[in-house]
Amino acid sequence: MVLTVRAVACLCLCLTVCQVRGSHIPAEMNRTIQNLLQHYRIPREERYNRKPVFSREPLTGKTESQRVFMGGVLETYEKILGLMLNQLPTPSPVTNQLPNAGAANDAETGGNEDLRPKLNFILKKVHDLRKNEYQEQERLLQNLDALKNIKMENNVVQSKALWELPWLYEEASSLSKAHRQERRRRQAWRAKSHARG
Repeated sequence: MVLTVRAVACLCLCLTVCQVRGSHIPAEMNRTIQNLLQHYRIPREERYNRKPVFSREPLTGKTESQRVFMGGVLETYEKILGLMLNQLPTPSPVTNQLPNAGAANDAETGGNEDLRPKLNFILKKVHDLRKNEYQEQERLLQNLDALKNIKMENNVVQSKALWELPWLYEEASSLSKAHRQERRRRQAWRAKSHARG
């Protein structure tokens, strides 16, 4: 429960940071997050304990790295929000109840009926952002995840890996060389533009 509360708080903070950077967070989404935070309350000392759910360090790197990281963060949020939805009690069937019985039932569930559409709304927003803006990063994360599943102790895998190494090593070297050349070009351009200005 603390993890999910911390995740919602971090989502709210991340979305707020994005808003400051110039991105737009729809007002309805912001209100929905604030309403959810009223239900998923945690003590202040837990919320502000300097241990965020998601590290901010990857957001200080290059744009490509940031996008890969954010793709993973959005995927994690989808899982967290899905888990939060699954943890809600199933809606009880509508029956003919006495007027006071309904109020008592709402008090027992804590208004959980209201949480489901709100969580679904936030989940859809996160899913749509990930689907529309982070497809390439998702494929990269899947490919990186597949690397973990390589059976390294298998003789066939070891032999094939050795066979593929020259080509992959050459690719890695050329990517690194191209990156260094691009960096030098940018530095030269900056130096040239500063000399003019």
